[in-house]
Parts: sequence; C-alpha cells; structure tokens
Amino acid sequence: MSKKPSDPKKWHPSTLAIHGLGRLPKPYHAVSTPIVQTSNYYFDTADEVEDFMRSKGQGKVTREHEYARYGNPTQQETERKLAAIEGAEKAVLYASGMAAVLLTIMTFMKPKGHIIFTGDCYRQTRDFATNFLGKFGVEHSIVDPTAEAIEQAVKPNTNIIFTESPTNPYLRCLDIPAIVKVAKARKIMTIIDATLGTPYNIKPIEMGVDVVLHSATKYMGGHNDLMAGVALGSAALMTDCYKMQRMMGATPGPLTCFLLERGLKTFGMRMEHHNKAGLAVARMLEAHPKIEKVWYPALKSHPDHKIGMEQMKGFGSVISFLVKGGNAETRKFIDALELFLITPSLGGSESLVTQMWAMSFFDYPEQFRKDIGMVDNLVRLALGLEDVDDLIADLKQALDTI
Repeated sequence: MSKKPSDPKKWHPSTLAIHGLGRLPKPYHAVSTPIVQTSNYYFDTADEVEDFMRSKGQGKVTREHEYARYGNPTQQETERKLAAIEGAEKAVLYASGMAAVLLTIMTFMKPKGHIIFTGDCYRQTRDFATNFLGKFGVEHSIVDPTAEAIEQAVKPNTNIIFTESPTNPYLRCLDIPAIVKVAKARKIMTIIDATLGTPYNIKPIEMGVDVVLHSATKYMGGHNDLMAGVALGSAALMTDCYKMQRMMGATPGPLTCFLLERGLKTFGMRMEHHNKAGLAVARMLEAHPKIEKVWYPALKSHPDHKIGMEQMKGFGSVISFLVKGGNAETRKFIDALELFLITPSLGGSESLVTQMWAMSFFDYPEQFRKDIGMVDNLVRLALGLEDVDDLIADLKQALDTI
C-alpha cells in the first residue's frame, strides 16, 4: 500500500532521488524497483483489448502497459523520481542523451521556423543544427552564450532558444532568468541542456525554463555503465515529447532504467563529492606554473563566475584548462597520468581525461577547430569518485614530466 507523505516538496534532492514524491506499491513488496524484462503485455480477453483501445482513444487509462516501446514499469518509476529531483511535472526517458536532445527539438520545431543555439554547445547538437535542420525547412543561428547575443539573434519566426548551462567544455554559465525574459516576451520556447549542471546544482524550471534536458549517462547514472537521456517539463509538453519518443523507438530498456534508478540512490552523495573535488582540483591547477588557464565557474577568473555563483549550488567535477606548451607537451602530460582514463564522457566513478581537439573534433578542419577554441593544449578532466588527494598527486606528477 502506498503512503502519502505530508510535504515531499520540502525534501532534499538525495531524499527525492530515493523516494520520489512518495512511496508507491511494488510487486512482492520489493524494496528495489524490479526489472520488468518483457517486450509486451498480454490481455486476458478480446473484450479487454477493445475496452482498452476505446478508453485510450478517449484519453482514459484502464491499464498501464501494452507494448514495451510505449513504456515499461521500471522506466516509469525512474521517470517519476527524475521528475521529483528536477521539480518538473513529468519526465520522459530516452535511449541516450542525444536522443533526448534531437527528439525534443524535433517535437517542437516548426516548418519555416528559426532556432537559436549557443556556440559552446555539445558538438553533436551543433552538427544536427548545421547539417540537418535545413532539410526540415528550419533556420538556425549559433551565437555567443549570452542573453544579449541571444536577444539580438531573435527573428520574427524564432520559436525555440536552445542552450546549455554550464556549457561543455568551457563551463559558460548563462543568465537563465534574462534569457527566459527575452523568450517569454516573444512567446519563444526555452530548452536547456543542463547535463553539466545536474538538478542537484541548478534548477532551470524554477527560473522559468520550459524544458530541461540531461544526458543521464553522466552524473545521474554515475557509474559509466549505461546510456540514457531525459526531458523534463510540464505534463502537457512532456505528453508531446512522449508521442515523439514512442514513435521514433527511442525507449530505454528495462535494465538501463534499473541501473539509472539505482544510480539515483547515491546521486546526492556523489554530487557532494564531485563539487568538492572539482573545486579543489581547479584551485590546484590554477596555481600550478605549468598551467596557462583554467575554466571552472567557482574560480573568480572564470568569465561567468558571478552568474554561476548566483544560480548554482556547486559546479561538479568537469574542469577544462590549457597546458603550457603545445601538442607534444599536452600529450606527454596525459600519457603520464596514472588514475585518469583517456576516454570521453563524465560524471562517473572513474576519472577521465580528454585532449578535446583529438577526441571530439578530430574530423573538423584545423582552422575551424581553432576558431571555436579547440586548440592543441586544451584538456578536459572529468573527475570520478577517487580520493581527491590521490587525484591531485597524480596530476602534479604528470605535470612534472613536461
């Protein structure tokens, strides 16, 4: 039997990640959410099928499930908890972060419409805007990640402002209330990818954003062992997202949802560690004589330090910096690291390192890479859950080799 809590909206993120907005009944009184590993759900009689289809057409729910592409009990429990953490009415899970990004854009874009993107957005998001939106008859602009640049880019046919905060890899923090003000005055939808922020550190919906996206592969899953994405917002908007998700077949599997929901149980604890470790490593790097520049919003040297401190509780464990020297020195430093794995992604239990131009922008022309800041000596760290003193010692010994 479910229990109705007195005021779950007062609960902290760590509690919401475990309980959602209250306890729901589970099969066999299981404490953990069961993995419902099935592709379809049977009906007892032919009449039940007809009644179900008729009720569904009328917008009534007589039973939850018919086919796994349309949803799964494990998925729905995970969505419930994600919505509670974010402070959203509803969540829709996707098979990956990029599925969440692209299908959300496709859900709300309009023929002959115009979408504004910010320049420091995720590479694949930029590629979709540049190479595919035009095929749908949709215009786009890519502008600096500031409210002023976004406002100047607005056209009469603009219907979406899409941005990230913080951005990747420079962790630019946008003035979200200012962007929302621009958008609402013109009836433009706002969509923000807050993967690097996480709902532990930033709450865009509370600032008036329409849809928030996350790559749940990262901090939410937290163990480098799953791929998922999520869109969050009002029930009405998420109903539209759900229709697109089920049509395109971007539904995550039950095991993925189970792993994600399990990861959420330690979300708050992990984010506290990520925030503390990120700040400690960023401060060490900024003071090191072999580091040219560091990007981490908690540092006063970051261009968006003031905005970040006003809007965010912490800044996670992604740190970008320039090694003094060029390609050779940067690679020597990376190769000397003992605790950091050379691979993309972030937010997991293992610490990761990437030389950004080689890992994510290798196939771009050299001049374009330089124009967007992907220089040879740009490195991005994604700290894991190791002891921060060990990580700092490893970074120092690697820097000593160059």
